[in-house]
Amino acid sequence: MSDYSGVQTLSPNIRVLIQGKKLSAEANADLISVSVSEDVEVPSMFTLELTSWDLAKNKLTWIDDDMFEVGNEVEIQMGYENKLKTLIVGEITGLEPEFNPGSPPVLVVRGHDLRHRLLRGSKTKSYVKMKDSDIASQIARARGLTPKVKDSEVKHEYVLQHNQTDWDFLQSRAERIGYDVVIDNKTLYFQPPQNDSAKVLTLKFEENLKSFLPRLSSMNQVQEVEVRGWIPKDKEEVISKAAAGKEGSKMGGKTTGPKAVETFGKSVSTVVTQPVASKAEADQIALGQLKDMAIAYITAEGTCGGIPTLRVAKVIEVTGVGKRFSGLYYVTSTEHNYSQNRGYSTLFIARRTAS
Repeated sequence: MSDYSGVQTLSPNIRVLIQGKKLSAEANADLISVSVSEDVEVPSMFTLELTSWDLAKNKLTWIDDDMFEVGNEVEIQMGYENKLKTLIVGEITGLEPEFNPGSPPVLVVRGHDLRHRLLRGSKTKSYVKMKDSDIASQIARARGLTPKVKDSEVKHEYVLQHNQTDWDFLQSRAERIGYDVVIDNKTLYFQPPQNDSAKVLTLKFEENLKSFLPRLSSMNQVQEVEVRGWIPKDKEEVISKAAAGKEGSKMGGKTTGPKAVETFGKSVSTVVTQPVASKAEADQIALGQLKDMAIAYITAEGTCGGIPTLRVAKVIEVTGVGKRFSGLYYVTSTEHNYSQNRGYSTLFIARRTAS
């Protein structure tokens, strides 16, 4: 059932593994809720909430259990009946017990995907004659991750990581050329938004899509992005431009943001804050900035019954919401929530280049 259109007829299920082992029957019985929040811009996070009191023995349970040591690996799977999919593989980074009068103690276990490793410790380091994709690969391997990168093509003579965490540095390199930094399990992806990929599922309003709140805004759209810089070795100015028509996939729409604002007259966004060492680098930044702007032309929030294939950096199709807003969307954030009382649900945020 690829689109999960009939999830309301199935029994939601969850599986939590810690250090590769399933939770015990006792821990499962005390599991109140589980949530997994994914985002393309910040480390993804999970929470486990467990009742931590043995009524028969009148004593605390999970709060002091070695199973929840900081650094332990956690894998969370969600789905229906026996068809479960892994949503996150991360590590425990925090514990928050709750002691309140009149109710049993609760343990909240928090953790993050392996991007949190990139946030630990700032450093100063130089990279010589390397592409941004090569830099990303080197950082990933140093942090115990497997890199999967899209060749960024432009080789830089010298790049300095100046007193930055690996995450801040890598994000800054990605943002200037319109790339995403995403981790899935133990693989680090460094690539442009995959908004031209095939859809992974279809959501139809009032069938398997409960609510949908799209927002089209032209306020941050311009016809053209221009990058200006000075190349010291050539002692000359460089000017690169990327304009409407170069945004890439229209995602099933007809009119992109940069094209739509032509009606307001000529508009250009000039970038002068990024140092450039070559015309190729300036061209790359201009195109990356244009695409990054264009994909934010339409943003949307939606809710649906739990769908484990609804993940960040994936393309979904939304139908039943009119011609202008029906079409393909690139998912940038999700929240999967499971609880004993409320079952399994998914919230998502997505973007689109054209209406």
